[in-house]
Amino acid sequence: MSDFENRLRKNAKHRLKWAARQGLTAFRVYDLDMPEYPFAVDWYAGYGHIMEYPRRKHLREGTIEALRAEVVRATAAVLSLSEDHIFTKTHEPMPWGERQYGRAGGGSTTVVVTENGLKFEANLSDYLDTGLFLDHRNTRAMVRERAKGKRMLNLFAYTGSFSVYAIAGGAAETTTVDLSNTYCEWAGRNFALNGFRESAQHQLVRGDVLGFVGGARGPYDLIVLDPPSFSASKKMDTSFNVQRDHRRLIDLVRRLLSEDGVLFFSTNYLDFQLERSLVSEGTELTPRSIPEDFRRTVHRCWTFGPKD
Repeated sequence: MSDFENRLRKNAKHRLKWAARQGLTAFRVYDLDMPEYPFAVDWYAGYGHIMEYPRRKHLREGTIEALRAEVVRATAAVLSLSEDHIFTKTHEPMPWGERQYGRAGGGSTTVVVTENGLKFEANLSDYLDTGLFLDHRNTRAMVRERAKGKRMLNLFAYTGSFSVYAIAGGAAETTTVDLSNTYCEWAGRNFALNGFRESAQHQLVRGDVLGFVGGARGPYDLIVLDPPSFSASKKMDTSFNVQRDHRRLIDLVRRLLSEDGVLFFSTNYLDFQLERSLVSEGTELTPRSIPEDFRRTVHRCWTFGPKD
């Protein structure tokens, strides 16, 4: 038995019981625990999802394919999965800002997962990401706790999971904004899975976030701002770089907050540095926002109040 299989078996013994108690059917089992095995292994309701983070050493020596095969075999054995129920993807290093990750495959394997009593559609085959960022499970729960009776705005909303949590928490209104038709439609399916629907009170808006914010009419009591690290969509007038542009974006969005409103801002760009003038204005939630099943810090998260 390999060192990887030993570690995965140890992790799985604890995680499967922990997830059952938590009511989770999507969670992380192995999170780059050992540097010689640079993989993340997630469980999605009877499927395995493996993300590979290749080291230069493995690429240089040509050992990555054998390592990947070993990880797949061990995952199948430990989690009692057939290999056709395991999806592997590679998170390739890219020069900063040159291009974005796109569609990964042509087929579609989707599964409905449960998280804190709510349901979400995960796509295991078509994209680098599955449609549900598991590392933001705690942050979503924080939003639900604050949502009752509130007017909520979800920017760069992806598949709308924060909005689903807010509606479940009793939000009076939600507005979910993303530039992608695909993700807006996906958000609509996530609404439907939980018995919600798009309406005048719970709107799905396909549009450029910066353009929307410039014309939005507040105030909002709760805003979620989780921008990509970099974006250069043809549908946008300019590129977006979270390190370069976050101060301007946060200031624009904070002006839409109500007197007692709260902005959740997060980024998964791990070299990110919050502008010095913002440090004293916000409250960092990291690492409280990182779930127990994540060994690494995979995002940073802050809350901010209104901007005068």
